[in-house]
Amino acid sequence: MKNFISVSDVIDINALVAKALAYKANPFRDKTTGTNKRIGLLFLNPSLRTRLSTQVAAQNLGMEAIVFNVDKEGWALEFEEGAIMNGNTVEHVKDAAPILGNYFDILCIRTFPSLKNREDDYSEMYISQFIKYAGVPVISLESATLHPLQSLTDIITIKEFLNNSPLRIGGKPKIVLTWAPHIKPLPQCVANSFSQWVTAWGEADFVITHPQNYELAEKFTQGATITHNQDEALKDADFVYVKNWSAYNEYGKMFNNDPSWMLTAEKLRITNNAKVMHCLPVRRNIELSDEILDGPNSLVTQEASNRVWAAQAVISELLKPRP
Repeated sequence: MKNFISVSDVIDINALVAKALAYKANPFRDKTTGTNKRIGLLFLNPSLRTRLSTQVAAQNLGMEAIVFNVDKEGWALEFEEGAIMNGNTVEHVKDAAPILGNYFDILCIRTFPSLKNREDDYSEMYISQFIKYAGVPVISLESATLHPLQSLTDIITIKEFLNNSPLRIGGKPKIVLTWAPHIKPLPQCVANSFSQWVTAWGEADFVITHPQNYELAEKFTQGATITHNQDEALKDADFVYVKNWSAYNEYGKMFNNDPSWMLTAEKLRITNNAKVMHCLPVRRNIELSDEILDGPNSLVTQEASNRVWAAQAVISELLKPRP
C-alpha cells in the first residue's frame, strides 16, 4: 500500500479487517513499529472522531502525531496549477507539501467539498496535489468524495458482529444504506465510500434506498440494488446504515426532506432484527430517533470506537518497508 485514499488502495479487504481486529485485541503488539517516526494530521475542516482516533492509533504504534488545523492556524493554500496568486491564498501546495513531506513519514489530509461545483469537488484536486508533491504516503481523513477510514471501520464493525453472531449458514448478510433527512445539504462522501467498500468487499447483498433526486454517482454504486421504496429495502435487512446526502445530479441541492424517512423502531420490525449504523455526528430525532440510537440494535458507539483500529491497521501497512 502506497497511499490510502480509497478501497482501490487495498489488496485484501478481509486481511486488513483481520489486522484491525487483532489490534483491537492487543493494541500495543506493534508498539515499536513507529518509533522515531512522525505522522502529520492536516485538517482543512473540523473533526472529532477522525482526528482523535488517528492520533491514538499512531501513538499505539509508537509514532509521534502532530495535528495542524490549516483552516485556523495556517496560511490559505492555493491548489490550482499555474495560479496567479493575487487573491486570498498565500501559499501554494507545491511549496508547502514537499516541506511537510520532509517533516513527516506519513501525511494525513482532511478536506471537504464545496457542494457548489461538482467537477471541482469530484476531481479531488486537494488531496491529489498533496500526493503529487509531498513525497510520502498520504492517508485520506475524508476527501471531497470519499471517507475510506470510515468505510473500513464500517466493514470491521460488520465483520466483528458476524464473527460473534453468525446470521445464517452459508448466506450473505443483507446490508441497506438508507438516506435520512437533515436540516442542510451534506456531502456524498460517506455514502459514496460505504457503497464502494461494500461492493468491493463482495460478501453481502447490498441495497441503497433514497427518495428520487438523491442518486449517487454510478461509479460508486455499481453492483448495488437501488430503490426509492424504503420499506422494500428494509425488509429482512441484517444491517441498516443511515446517512444523509445531498443531490449528485443537481449538485449539492436538497429536494425531498420527508421526515418519514427517519429510521424508527417501527420500521425495524420488517428487518431481520437489523443492527443500525451511522458514522456520527448525528442529529437526533432528525436523522435517527432516540429509540434507535439508545436501543439494543444500535452499533453506533461500537462503530465509532473501531475507528482507532481501522487507522492503526492502515498506518502499520504504510510503515512497512518498501521494496
